[in-house]
Amino acid sequence: SSPELSFQPTSVEEIKEILDLARQRSKRVKVVGGGHSPSDIACTDDFMVQMGKMNKILKVDEEKRQVMVEAGILLSDLNVELSKYGLALPNLGAVSEVAAAGVIGTGTHNTGIKHGILPTQVVALTLLTASGEILECSESINAEIFQAARLHLGCLGVVLTITFQCVPEFYLLETTFPSTLQEVLDNLDSHLRRSEYFRFLWFPHSENVSVIYQDHTNKPPSSSASWFWDYAVGYYLLEFLLWISTFLPGLVCWINRFFFWLLFKGKVEHVDLSYKIFNYECRFRQHVQDWAIPIEKTKEALLELKTVLENNPKVVAHYPVEVRFARGDDILLSPCFQRDSCYMNIIMYRPYGKDVPRLDYWLAYESIMKKAGGRPHWAKAHTCTRKDFEKMYPGFRKFCTIREELDPTGMFLNVYLEKVFY
Repeated sequence: SSPELSFQPTSVEEIKEILDLARQRSKRVKVVGGGHSPSDIACTDDFMVQMGKMNKILKVDEEKRQVMVEAGILLSDLNVELSKYGLALPNLGAVSEVAAAGVIGTGTHNTGIKHGILPTQVVALTLLTASGEILECSESINAEIFQAARLHLGCLGVVLTITFQCVPEFYLLETTFPSTLQEVLDNLDSHLRRSEYFRFLWFPHSENVSVIYQDHTNKPPSSSASWFWDYAVGYYLLEFLLWISTFLPGLVCWINRFFFWLLFKGKVEHVDLSYKIFNYECRFRQHVQDWAIPIEKTKEALLELKTVLENNPKVVAHYPVEVRFARGDDILLSPCFQRDSCYMNIIMYRPYGKDVPRLDYWLAYESIMKKAGGRPHWAKAHTCTRKDFEKMYPGFRKFCTIREELDPTGMFLNVYLEKVFY
């Protein structure tokens, strides 16, 4: 991204000045948070607004367990501050070096069929529109805009503040144990009932699965983490072997099986504060796709992906395929709109920054996801256009109408969003 001008405002008045300048010069404006999204959703050639200096906690209501924050606060900072009040967010994604407004704007999620995506934790927000008007939004004020703005894609205006619903601080026991793909898929309902935050990792080119349960606990913090296994082996050795496999692609099947045997064949327990368990190491550079499909399609879609890989030996897939779950909601552009969902995340690492062939894997996966009625994660790479989104989202046209009313000149659009809306 090569913006003509980049701004770091410290106040609402400064943001208004930026929008005034953009209107005078007929420039577009793109607001960016932590810059974590692996797609061009936050890129622009015009004005970029980085919200990192608007990162304060404005109000903590301990009775209602709600916190109002400025849009640029990183969740990593918010987690620590909430802990001082004995509070926590009920769910978090894998990474907390992300800004509050970006997290909701792209529909960040974790796992747990009783829990929605992170935007469902938002009870109110304020929005600065293209005209310079500030809108208070909640389920009782500007309710239709609120239904859209909780997953805003950065195209409705500049989010200024967000109020999150919190819960009392809690500890989680994470239990990781080995299984097989067939066992997990045959007993999916049982796993979902057994653990509040259940996910699993499938190791392509094998039957191997690592099951991860995370549940509330009163046990004291404990960890079996080790630098040697987690980093020397799980990071540096893996990156080196995947780099070797760029010359010998057949090695990938062996690497997936070898690392399962090396790191995931035993049962492991880990207890800590919730946010320290929710967040985990995402390793080195990577390409990812992540789609949400109706939860009842989980088994069918995963087995079809497994069959595609078995029938096409030249198509290789790095581990893991990460499978997570989320409750349905009523947010217009939520991938979980009106249905409980399974998120299926595929990955191809870029060892030492080297690109690996992934097109065949990507297209096969996308085809399976579309056939299952899937919707792509907004922050991640996909090839969908407006025609696709109109079919995927019952509320898509309603969102478009709200966007056109709030931003009639397209001040907050960019190349990514033009593909979505035109």
